[in-house]
Amino acid sequence: MTVHSALTSPSREGIATLRANMEVLPGADAPGFGDAFDRFGDARIVLLGEATHGTHEFYAARAQITRRLIERHGFNIVAVEGDWPDIARFDDYVRHGAPRPQSGDTRVRFPTWMWRNEDVRIFADWLRRHNAALPEADRTAMHGLDIYSLGESIDAVIDYLDAHAPAAAAEARRRYGCLTPWQGEPQHYGRAVTQGVLAPCETAVVTQLGDLLQRRMALVGDTVGGDGEAYFDAEQNARIVRAAELYYRAMYRGAAESWNLRDRHMFDTLQALMAHRKEARAVIWAHNSHVGNAAATAMGWRGEFNIGELVRKTYGDRCVLVGFGTDRGTVAAAPDWGAAMQVMQVRPARDDSWEGAFRGTGVARGLVDWRMRSNRDLLSVLSQPRLERAIGVVYRPQSELASHYFEAVLADQFDAYVWFEETCAVTPIGAERPQGAPETWPFGL
Repeated sequence: MTVHSALTSPSREGIATLRANMEVLPGADAPGFGDAFDRFGDARIVLLGEATHGTHEFYAARAQITRRLIERHGFNIVAVEGDWPDIARFDDYVRHGAPRPQSGDTRVRFPTWMWRNEDVRIFADWLRRHNAALPEADRTAMHGLDIYSLGESIDAVIDYLDAHAPAAAAEARRRYGCLTPWQGEPQHYGRAVTQGVLAPCETAVVTQLGDLLQRRMALVGDTVGGDGEAYFDAEQNARIVRAAELYYRAMYRGAAESWNLRDRHMFDTLQALMAHRKEARAVIWAHNSHVGNAAATAMGWRGEFNIGELVRKTYGDRCVLVGFGTDRGTVAAAPDWGAAMQVMQVRPARDDSWEGAFRGTGVARGLVDWRMRSNRDLLSVLSQPRLERAIGVVYRPQSELASHYFEAVLADQFDAYVWFEETCAVTPIGAERPQGAPETWPFGL
């Protein structure tokens, strides 16, 4: 991450301006938390961030806001930073569909706590109850936007074709056979291609996607009920295989290229969802680094873009980008990629950071909204470049400045910011079925 040595702490006047424009919020678990977000009910897409992947308050707040947008404003898609096949099992649950098969043991997928936690369980249970009283076509859906499900997406395409076009399924097995040996460790595929040990499988996966698209009308007509949902799922999985093949090769060519491929895929998936659903209105759950406008951060200054930037360019004032931040507390994270999750202590934020500025307001929980951009004093304060902290599934407090801070201009990165001075870690769900949950709950995630 890029850190500028000349950044300074905010002035007293700047902090006073932040405080004067901050709306105090109740606790994230309070019934009325989501009421303050009716102001965003006119948007088509609301992107809700998080400063970590393991903080209870961020999950609980997003759930409350999303419930309000669904109940009061007609939002009907919840799209998250998760893999399409994994979140599809949540979708089956919340929309009362049949549980779908899973390939392998998804319980060991890293990082499990991102979606297998109590806050997600509570939200999914609420959404299932909400949907129960609605016609099938009007039920709110949950979908994953991410790119990492190479193996499961291959299996999903073949399973669909087995049921609807057996001869085409045999051809798909042949084409995907190029990638099959690498399904468990796809990053090794990228290394082998980059080192010249293996020819890329690009032609095979592109051909398979093209074949599926050409068969659309025949396959949709053959789908039980004729609604095309099963075909749409297969098509998205074929697109994931195509994107993942590119992504795992790009990993060895540069961080910016692989990041851009991933976020472009997430945006393209969102666009497919918006086109597929009648009167679509979506809430996105993802990290601040994805939902904030990358052009206003060090990410964009080094050539990276993200889903937030692409949504803003496409939807303009019909979208809202909401960031989330905290000063201190605990977080569920791992010390290294693939390591066991720990409940870790989050260090108090640096004084020269945006988190340090919000801490200076003395407000425990608050919302600052500059979407209309009419408050010149507030925009002036928010338009200064300042450090921002990002904790993902890995947290390294011993090298926090280098590992977790980057520069950002908040005024252009987000439209609003939700602040929690002190936060606590999410509660992961164990390998067993959550107590009291029905057998249909997707506990294997």
